[in-house]
Order: sequence, then structure tokens, then C-alpha cells
Amino acid sequence: MMNLKNWGVLRIVRLSVGLLILWSSFVDHQPLMGIIGGLLVIQAMMNLGCAGGQCGIPAARKKIDEPVKEIDYEEIH
Repeated sequence: MMNLKNWGVLRIVRLSVGLLILWSSFVDHQPLMGIIGGLLVIQAMMNLGCAGGQCGIPAARKKIDEPVKEIDYEEIH
């Protein structure tokens, strides 16, 4: 499903670079570059990808009620 809302700067850059790569691939007859350009255009149109932190792993939440464990150290001679 295409998400055509919330267009940001990075999304516009992704679309323009993808279209530029697609145009260049058609002119130079390079199908691999066409695939890469097509993927960038699809990412921009569907607002997918890791740009903008969409693929980031959420930080682990620390429980406030959990007591802090004391660590005992032994000195070795």
C-alpha cells in the first residue's frame, strides 16, 4: 500500500535519486542499475527502509522497581 503522506526531505531525496538512477540505467542499458533505482523508488513511494530510523531496535527499558545488585570483588594476589 502506498503511503503518500508525511513526505520528508530524506524521502524526497530517495525518490529523486531513484528516478535519476532509473533514467541513467535506461540510457546506458544497465539492468542492474535499473533494479537498484527501482528499489529506491519503491522505498520512497511506500515509505519503507531504514532511512529515518524505521529499522532501529528499541532501547531496553529498565524497571525502576528492580533493586540494584551489589557485586562482590575478590582481590587475587
